[in-house]
Amino acid sequence: LFYNFFMLLFSIRYSSGDYLSGEGCSLILKPSRVVVGFGEPVSVSCEAARPVRVLGWESAISAVHTQQNLSVQWQVDSLIDWIEEPICYGVFFTSPRQCEEKLNLVLYKTPDGISIRRVNHTGPMVEGREYQLLCEVQNIAPVQYLTLRWYRGQTEVYNHSFSDLTSSSPVQVSSILVITPTKAENGAQYRCVAVLELGPEGPRPPPTVTSEPLNAHVHCKSSVGAEITLNCTATGNPAPVYSWQSFHPIQERTEDEAVLTSSSLLPGTYTCTASNTLEKKSKKFIVKAKNKGRRKP
Repeated sequence: LFYNFFMLLFSIRYSSGDYLSGEGCSLILKPSRVVVGFGEPVSVSCEAARPVRVLGWESAISAVHTQQNLSVQWQVDSLIDWIEEPICYGVFFTSPRQCEEKLNLVLYKTPDGISIRRVNHTGPMVEGREYQLLCEVQNIAPVQYLTLRWYRGQTEVYNHSFSDLTSSSPVQVSSILVITPTKAENGAQYRCVAVLELGPEGPRPPPTVTSEPLNAHVHCKSSVGAEITLNCTATGNPAPVYSWQSFHPIQERTEDEAVLTSSSLLPGTYTCTASNTLEKKSKKFIVKAKNKGRRKP
């Protein structure tokens, strides 16, 4: 019986005759735009502005209709359907006899996680070199309302919007920030902030999730012409051989010599090992950044 009645409503709605949608339609949605969080309840009223024969909601999860009232409610206790597009329809006694209004429904979800890391690099950065920072956001929706904001300290340095994407269900997205650190940025913290800007019907302040900070450790280049000499000369019989170890690359032509001389040594620790068949000894050198025109080896 219910099936026959439903089919009757369907045939009434789509029978031949005048049909109207959008502007000029005699249906009023209250509210006309709804922003609801994943799993939250939602309720919208559809009202007819003139006598109506059948008034109802087309919905994948909560269809409803009435033949007696000038209003009908669409209600869901927990909205979790990403493709739900409820439509209120009316079949009237007078022209235009058919009318419908689609609800502007935005179902949103804050991300499961947000992270920031360097691309293809570990350890300290070197001033003047270019690096890429990658921000990744997991399972956020709808992505077209997302803005990723990059901060160095408290200063916003870049923002990335995704308004050209159209997916309504959760997706993973990323953003890249290209930096060329300076000596002054040593110790600076970079953060990536995901902001869902959902419009005036959305929550205030807008949903925001922030990554853990990434600390920038910047090594400074020695000034051109400031030559540094690290002397590891040792005596022994048989004559000792030498090797150098450092976090920074050492030119192959000097890594097995007793004396390391260069005008481009980066700040850090350099370890020299002198050894022969009887004994092995090591010596550490600490190179510091140039300060006030004086070298501190």
